[in-house]
Amino acid sequence: QVQLVESGGGLVQAGGSLRLSCAASGSIFSINAMGWYRQAPGKQRELVAAITSGGSTNYADSVKGRFTISRDNAKNTVYLQMNSLKPEDTAVYYCNAVIATMASVWEEYDYWGQGTQVTVSS
Repeated sequence: QVQLVESGGGLVQAGGSLRLSCAASGSIFSINAMGWYRQAPGKQRELVAAITSGGSTNYADSVKGRFTISRDNAKNTVYLQMNSLKPEDTAVYYCNAVIATMASVWEEYDYWGQGTQVTVSS
């Protein structure tokens, strides 16, 4: 069993900052890419930022220059530092990780966190 547990969401005023964390635990053999997605009411889930096991990053155009993704491989944790937040960043943020488990070390699967609400007031 693998679990992704997110923390750090909340309510913040426009221009403020939040830091999201997501820790993976369980019978993990390896973690490939990790990332953050978000889903606003009435909209599809979209990629916000992703990071490979080697540290290469990818960002949605809407967050470039404001958000920073990072990871601590020793802790199986990924972070999302969000600065200069805007009301349009309001959404439920989901952590995603591509993981191979001890039971199947040659197969990787997508795992998702439960989501954490980020609300930015104007």
